[in-house]
Amino acid sequence: MKEGIHPRYVETKVTCGCGNSFVTRSTKPEITVDICNQCHPFFTGKLKYVDTAGRIEKFRSKFAESGYASLERAKKKGAGNKGKAT
Repeated sequence: MKEGIHPRYVETKVTCGCGNSFVTRSTKPEITVDICNQCHPFFTGKLKYVDTAGRIEKFRSKFAESGYASLERAKKKGAGNKGKAT
């Protein structure tokens, strides 16, 4: 290996937003993450919505009144063709 071209490999403290922290090795001395194995839904089995800028509420309000218009149109087209001979 050539000298002086590789980054330093140091012990790293990783801190999660939930408060969990652990030590590993990396080229950075400190890393902050949003989700770790202690709070990730896959590992905990709990469903947790990470809602950014109200996307879930925006979706629900959009489809609350009208429903799914594309599904309703498909039903109407299919119902009109039953009595016609082809």
